[in-house]
Amino acid sequence: MYSFLRNGIGLVLLFSFVNTRTLAQIDISKLELGVTGGIFVYQGDLTPSPIGSYRTLKPTFNLFVNRTLTGTFSLRTSLFYGGLLGNDAAYSSPEWRQQRNLAFNTRNIELSELLVWRAWRADHGLVPYVFGGIGASFLNIKRDWSRFNPEFFTSENLAARVAEDISHSTPTVLPVIPVGIGLQYSISKKLCILTETAYRFTRTDYLDGFSKAGNPRLNDHYQSHTIGLLYKFGRKDNLNCPTTF
Repeated sequence: MYSFLRNGIGLVLLFSFVNTRTLAQIDISKLELGVTGGIFVYQGDLTPSPIGSYRTLKPTFNLFVNRTLTGTFSLRTSLFYGGLLGNDAAYSSPEWRQQRNLAFNTRNIELSELLVWRAWRADHGLVPYVFGGIGASFLNIKRDWSRFNPEFFTSENLAARVAEDISHSTPTVLPVIPVGIGLQYSISKKLCILTETAYRFTRTDYLDGFSKAGNPRLNDHYQSHTIGLLYKFGRKDNLNCPTTF
C-alpha cells in the first residue's frame, strides 16, 4: 500500500507536469491534489441488476491533480487503484444463476485525463460539477468456471459457449470513457471535501471474462462512488477552493 501511494503520487504528478507543460507554463498556485476512497461497482453478464453488482463491491483509492484553466474549467489527471468482482452465486434469483455459477475478479489500475466543469463560481457552500474524458484501465482478469453445472443447461448447449469464452483472451489494457458528477464544499481556503460518482463506458464484453455464456449484445462497464479531500497548493490566493471546478 505504501509503495502504491509513493509510486502513485509520483506518477500522477509526473503525468500532470508533462501535460501541463504542453498547455502552458506551470503555475503552482493553480495545482491541486485530491485524495479519495470508495468503491468500484461492476456491471456486466454476471449480475441481473441493470445498475450494477452492488453485492460484489470492491474498494478503490484515487489520487488526482487538477490544473485550473479558467474560473469554470480545469484539467484533471487521475489515477485509480482498486478491484472489480462479479459472481453469479451472489444472486439466488433467477435460479439458473446458482447453476451457471460463473465468477471473475481483477485488479484495476485506471489512468485518465478529464475535463471538469463547475456549475457556478462560489466562495462558500456546495459547488456541483461534471466531468468526462478518456483513460485506460490496466487489468489482471481471473475468471472462474469451476462450479459451472453443464447438466442444468443441456437444452441450451451452454457448455459450448462457456468453452468458447474460455478460449477467448481477456483484455489487459482497456480504453475507457469516464463521465461523472460531483459536489465539493470548502472547509478552509486550501481544503475542500468532495464526493463523486463516475461511470466508465467500454468497448468490450470480456471485462468479466465471459460473453457468449451471458449477453454478447451488451458490453461490460463499471462505476465508482468516492469521497475525499482536495488540497490547493501555492501561497497565492487568487482562486478560492470551490472554483477549481
